[in-house]
Amino acid sequence: MRTVGRGGTMHPSNDKTIVDQRGNREHVRRLIVCRNLDELAASGSALIAGFARETMQNRDRFTVALAGGATPQKTYSALAECGEAAGIDWSRTYFFFGDERFVPLDDPRSNFAMVERTLLRRRPIARSHALAIPTDRPNAAEAAAAYASQLAEFFASPSSGPPPRLDLAILGLGTDGHTASLFPAAPALREQQAWVTWSAPGTLPPPVERITMTYPILNAARQVLFLVAGDEKAIALRDAFQGDVPVERCPAAGIRPMEGSVTWLADEPAARLLTR
Repeated sequence: MRTVGRGGTMHPSNDKTIVDQRGNREHVRRLIVCRNLDELAASGSALIAGFARETMQNRDRFTVALAGGATPQKTYSALAECGEAAGIDWSRTYFFFGDERFVPLDDPRSNFAMVERTLLRRRPIARSHALAIPTDRPNAAEAAAAYASQLAEFFASPSSGPPPRLDLAILGLGTDGHTASLFPAAPALREQQAWVTWSAPGTLPPPVERITMTYPILNAARQVLFLVAGDEKAIALRDAFQGDVPVERCPAAGIRPMEGSVTWLADEPAARLLTR
């Protein structure tokens, strides 16, 4: 496992960080490169467990937004396989969803169904500790509004006010540069107030409407962890990590928590345009 700086230099330490100054705030990011998907999944599960343990030393609970997709799925399975060795207090851990397809929660295409299968059923996690996006509403817009209300109730914060600070937001990356269900050129990219919104089907399958967290709440997270694997993600990772393209073209480039940090965990094929 190797950490890579923005200029492409290989660093032997996994603690190497890149700090971008913006006014009086700092955006801290790190790229960790793994040999393959198996190593990425193991490293990802270790990072998640570490975030959880560190958080619960200072706060009474650990709140994490989960991503869908094949790479996060393998990471969740690795986390479940760690068992008690992960050292996570599941009774103080609460799961949310960065996005969801507008399908029933037991549909094979559902992110919740994937997380339930790979993680929730395999660890002692109470069903009440996984706040699923309510896709039983008449349409995706109403599902988004309902989820925002549920988040507001959980965090005891009005949905019309500043977004709550998730302890960790786990995100994936699409070949088109999307993350969560923030797709290129979509109206959701311009949302500055709502914590959750809906999106029309993107160019990638399946062709269903989506519900997604927005930049305001994702960029309020204390930690963001991107999980990226595969040669086909190399261009998107380069654009998102270097941040030299507009978010309308590469939405993942808009994830820049100014009071938190971002860790990009990628395998070598995905990171090939960032490394020598």
